[in-house]
Amino acid sequence: MSIVISDAILQASQLTPSEFRQEIALHLFQTGRLTLNYASRLAHMEPKEFRQFLKQRKIPLYSYDVEDFEVDLKNLRELGRL
Repeated sequence: MSIVISDAILQASQLTPSEFRQEIALHLFQTGRLTLNYASRLAHMEPKEFRQFLKQRKIPLYSYDVEDFEVDLKNLRELGRL
């Protein structure tokens, strides 16, 4: 599948085609819609390079929320480690 972004939209964004693609990949990764691998492919970057891009933008590689923490606590209790 191909997506065509009009020159007007690209111009309005003040981004190069490469930057535009990277921003879309970054957003989709941040929102959990794409894995690191797919986001790096969309951005036309190697996964290592995309991880560095995330680091520069101060975007965590993994998200760990309260729900994840609660699941970990439950599992530790069940294993008798808490």
